Amino acid sequence: MEHLTLLLIERMGILLTIAFILTRIPLFRQLLDRELQLWTSVAYSLLFGLFGIAGTYAGVVVHEETYNPAFWIFPLQSSEVIANSTLVGVVIGGLLGGPFVGLGAGLIAGCHLFSLGGLGAWAFGLSSPITGLLAGYVARFFSQERVISPSKALFIGMFAPIIQMSLLLILAQPPELVRTVVNIIGIPMVLTNSISIAIFTTMIRVALREEERSAAMEAERAFTIAERILPHLKMGLTPQTAQSVAYILLREAKASAVAVTDREQLLAHVGAGSDHHVAGEPIRSELARRVIYTGGIQTSLSREHLPCERNNCPLQAAIVVPIREGESVVGLIKLYFKRPQQIGKIQGALAKGLGNLLSNQLTLTLAEKMKGLMKDAELRMLQAQIHPHFLFNTLNSIVTLIRINPDLARHMTIQLGVFMRLNLKMTSTPLVSVGQELQHLNAYLEIISIRFAEQFTVSREVEPGVEQALIPFGTLQPLVENSIQHGLSGKPSGGRIAIAVREESDCISVVVEDNGAGVPEPLLDKLGNTPLESKDGNGIGVYNVNQRLISLLGPESKLHFSNLPEGGCRIQFAIPHRRGEDA
Repeated sequence: MEHLTLLLIERMGILLTIAFILTRIPLFRQLLDRELQLWTSVAYSLLFGLFGIAGTYAGVVVHEETYNPAFWIFPLQSSEVIANSTLVGVVIGGLLGGPFVGLGAGLIAGCHLFSLGGLGAWAFGLSSPITGLLAGYVARFFSQERVISPSKALFIGMFAPIIQMSLLLILAQPPELVRTVVNIIGIPMVLTNSISIAIFTTMIRVALREEERSAAMEAERAFTIAERILPHLKMGLTPQTAQSVAYILLREAKASAVAVTDREQLLAHVGAGSDHHVAGEPIRSELARRVIYTGGIQTSLSREHLPCERNNCPLQAAIVVPIREGESVVGLIKLYFKRPQQIGKIQGALAKGLGNLLSNQLTLTLAEKMKGLMKDAELRMLQAQIHPHFLFNTLNSIVTLIRINPDLARHMTIQLGVFMRLNLKMTSTPLVSVGQELQHLNAYLEIISIRFAEQFTVSREVEPGVEQALIPFGTLQPLVENSIQHGLSGKPSGGRIAIAVREESDCISVVVEDNGAGVPEPLLDKLGNTPLESKDGNGIGVYNVNQRLISLLGPESKLHFSNLPEGGCRIQFAIPHRRGEDA
C-alpha cells in the first residue's frame, strides 16, 4: 500500500503540473466568472473530461497484489483495476462549472474508463458522471464563494473515491478479489485524489489573486495617468496641451505612438510615425469618426482601418478612446501599436478605464464651471436689483431739489457721478475690503445727507486692523438705506445710525443700529429671508444683501434682525477672517 501511495503521489505531481498550466490559460480563467452559456459549458465539459482522462493515464494498473506503473495503459484483463486520479478533473469541473459541466466531464472520463475494461469497468464508468453531478450540486451550497476553499475541497475530495470504491464493491465480481483490491487501492486513492483536488483549488485561488492584483495595478496606473493629464485637458484641447498629454501617455501607456485630436484635426502625434503624422492634418479615419459619433472605444487590429498612405508606416493597430465632456465628444486619444498582438486585455482595460476617468472628471469640471457661472450670474442679477433702486430714489431727490435748491441739486448730481464711478470700479469683483466698502458707503451718505441733513446723524466705529477683511460689495449701503427709509422715516429729527465693525475671536462682527421705529414682530423672521414688497421696494434690497452674504461667505454670515429695548432696530452679521490677499 505504501509503495502504491508513493507511485500515485508521483503521478499526482504530473497532474498538478498540467493543472498549473491550465490556470495560466485565459480561457480557463473565464470559467471562474461563472458566466456560462451552452457552448462554454460544452467546452469546459470537454476540457475537464480530458483532464480526467489524463488522470486515468497517470494511474497505476493493479493486478491482485502487483503493480504496473507504465504510463500507457492498454485494455485491462478481467482481474486488473486502475488506481487512478480520474476524479480530480471531474470534481473540479463540477465545483467550478456546476452540475452540467461536472456531468459532462464525468461522462467523457467515465466512458474512457469503461472502454479500458477490467475489474472496475462498470463501477468506474458509473462513478465518474455521478461524482461530477454531485460535485456540481454541492458547489451550489458555496455559491457565495468565487472558488471553493481548499479545506472544503479536501473534504469533498475524500468522498469522490469513497463513492467509487462503494460502487466497485457492489458491482464487481468475484467479491473476494474485489475486497482485496479495495483494501490495496482504497486509502491511496482517497489520499491522492483529495489532496490533488485541494491543491488544484489552491492554484486557482492564487491565479485569481494574481488577476485581481494585475487589475488593481492597471486601475492604479489609469488613475495615475488621468491625474497627470487632467490638468492639461482642463485648459482645453489646444496643440500645446495635446502635445503634453501625448508625451505623458506615450511614457505611461507603453504604446508605440500616441495621437490626440479634436473633432476635426490632429493636434499632436508623438512616437513612431511622427515624421509623417503631423499636427493640423484633418481626421480621415472612418474608425475615428465612428468614435466621435458613438462615443464608444474602438479597436483596430488591421492597418486597413488606419489612415496612413505610407507603405512603410510602422503602426499596424490602434485603440481609439473618446474624450467626452458631458454627452458630447470633444476629442480623441489614439494609442498606436506596431503589432496587433500587442493589444491585449490589459491594454483594452487600461484604455476603457482611462476613457471613463477622463470623461467623468471633465464632465464634473464642466458642471462645476457651469455652476460657478450660474452663481456669478445670480449674484450679478441681485446686485443689479440694488443699484437701480438706489438710483431711482436719488434721481427723485434731484428732481425735487432742482425746484427748491438748484445748487444742491448740482452738488448732488456730481456726488452721484462719483458714487456710480466708484460703483463701476468695484463691481468687477464680488468681494472687496471693509475699507473699500466704507468708502462706497461714504459716497452714498454724502448724497443722502443733502436730503436728510437735519433728520439723522451717522457714526462709524471701525476697530483698527479689520479694514482688510473681505465683504461682499454693496452690503452696508442697502442696510443703512433700510434704516433711513423705514426706521427713521417717522422721525423728523434726532435720528441716529451707528455702524460698528469689531474683531472677535472667530469672526469679524458688523452691526448697524438705529433709534427708529423698529421692525414689526411678524416681519422679524421674514426680513432678509423673503423678498418683501413695500412701497419703496427696500425689502427686496435687504433680501438681496442677505442672499449675497450667504452665497459668498456661507450661511453663518446671514443677517440677523432684532429690535432694541429702548426702540430702534439692530442688523448684525459676521464675516470670516479672510484678508485681501486671500481673495
